[in-house]
Amino acid sequence: MKRVVLAIRMAWYAPMLVGLVSGRARRVIALDVDRWVTVVVPPVGRRRATLALLATYREYRTLYCYRLRRAGFAPAALATILALIYPGERTLFLACGDIGPGLFIQHGFATIIAARRLGSNCWVNQQVTIGFDRADSRPTLGDNVAVHAGAKVLGDITIGDGARIGANAVVLHDVAAGCTAVGVPARILPPKRERGAGA
Repeated sequence: MKRVVLAIRMAWYAPMLVGLVSGRARRVIALDVDRWVTVVVPPVGRRRATLALLATYREYRTLYCYRLRRAGFAPAALATILALIYPGERTLFLACGDIGPGLFIQHGFATIIAARRLGSNCWVNQQVTIGFDRADSRPTLGDNVAVHAGAKVLGDITIGDGARIGANAVVLHDVAAGCTAVGVPARILPPKRERGAGA
């Protein structure tokens, strides 16, 4: 029964694929799909995975339209229309100039991503704010960064590759690659290998 319902939903969302562009945007969307498939494992083959994700995840629809909006005038216009007919997560705002491929957004409600740049294969949970602490002062996140539920990453700071931002942390200073930031205000924990076996 679940497969029948998914098939019906996929048929409804199929027109969204009309906006699928060529070139770099298409490659980035393919990398997004690859990442989402490894995390959520839709019950369809890889060839139909994009459609299954569009039919199932509002957060993915928001990301997909974000990609189209950056692919040129015609795809951007189409994305605006698609977003009206097939709304994404209404409280997820992607106001970032550059989001690398492979972004996974889990439960993206009440989430704002207004970073200067977000690297490849990042993970962002719900109720996260990544953005300004004053005019044009916003963070840069490296590759493979995870920002967990309720965290705030604010200001002109850099979050290094592979860093983790703990749930509800408020990060106002740089976080080195591989480190974890926890608490309010956030304190930085070194990578596990540096904390020793007992940590």
